[in-house]
Amino acid sequence: MSKWIYLLIAGALEITWAVAMKMSNGFTVLIPSIVTIVGYIASAVFLAIALRQLPLGTAYAMWTGMGILGTTLLGVFLFHEKMSVPQVICVILIVVGIAGLKILAKE
Repeated sequence: MSKWIYLLIAGALEITWAVAMKMSNGFTVLIPSIVTIVGYIASAVFLAIALRQLPLGTAYAMWTGMGILGTTLLGVFLFHEKMSVPQVICVILIVVGIAGLKILAKE
């Protein structure tokens, strides 16, 4: 079970560094720039730990999927980015894909 927790942490850090990068304004703001670099490295480390026990395709797809979902939602709520109905449908399909990968993963 810990492999999934490591992957979840990696996904949360993926979202963290991406949002911090947006807030860094092209690495011109110090604290978000530092959070971006540290979050990026930490995300990769937790993904690597999860990959010890998870298949690459499943883990990487879930990691990037979590990043897509999280950054999309935070983009809408924090940065007031607009989404069309077709874009919302696509994000829902990504969520379905993430859930399917977890459900179908061989333990």
